[in-house]
Amino acid sequence: MTEDEKKDAIDRLETRYTEEYGKKTTVDGIPAKEGVLFGYALNIQKCIGCRRCVHACVKENNQSRHHPDGEATEIQWIRVIRMEKGNFSESDMDKGYPRDYGVQVGGNAHKPAGVVLEGQHYYEPEKVPEKEAFYFPMQCMHCEKPPCVKVCPVRTTYRDPDGIVVIDYNWCIGCRMCMGVCPYWARRFNWGEPNLPKEDMNPKTHYLGNRPRMKGVVEKCTFCLQRTRRGRYTACVEVCPVGARKFGNLLDPNSEVRKILDKKKVFRIRADLNTYPKFFYFID
Repeated sequence: MTEDEKKDAIDRLETRYTEEYGKKTTVDGIPAKEGVLFGYALNIQKCIGCRRCVHACVKENNQSRHHPDGEATEIQWIRVIRMEKGNFSESDMDKGYPRDYGVQVGGNAHKPAGVVLEGQHYYEPEKVPEKEAFYFPMQCMHCEKPPCVKVCPVRTTYRDPDGIVVIDYNWCIGCRMCMGVCPYWARRFNWGEPNLPKEDMNPKTHYLGNRPRMKGVVEKCTFCLQRTRRGRYTACVEVCPVGARKFGNLLDPNSEVRKILDKKKVFRIRADLNTYPKFFYFID
């Protein structure tokens, strides 16, 4: 589209959303800034599993909400995986089969040992952090070589120059091939008409970000580009009570995220896949 055509499209969306939700709604079209490459770092030692990031993300980015009649379920872009810290014990040695020690399956086989990603993807504890639990948040990694972009047959998902992988919802055909190839469980699909109550709708939107979606399209984390391209933090960074989340410009040596990469013990998840995520995990 030409710049005039983009402006006309945004004007139409602003008028439509303002009428539909009964509040003045803006649709930002700010592009990526030169000299910026966004990156994220998360301290897995500090995360307490409170999932405030999950709910702040839903509120900021206009995801579909749960409907009491089951007509819609809440879509969450951030997933916090709960993993138990397990161990081996002598008392379980005779709980295998067949025979006491377990010729085929050992007695300790059905317990977690160490900490692995095969944890609980949804949990509702009475309080956090729980004893003997470890939490591992995941969301879109905004890969340098995103497999989701490679498989999209209509090129509706792509990398912007600042490294954010975006989706033009109006061009998505709902084939979900991007979901199938993402190794990070990052993408969600609107199986039905999204349930976004008027009172919950965030009227400050971006065309490629948190504007209301429709049935049959894929969505995911956009690093809150409606915020970050205006110099603000993402909603999940702002709400984290323990400061486990850091965000910034990877090209700026004075940014928080760059200092972490320079000084901390950092790793990328599933580095063996050569997707080169710009979402890093670190420990102190």
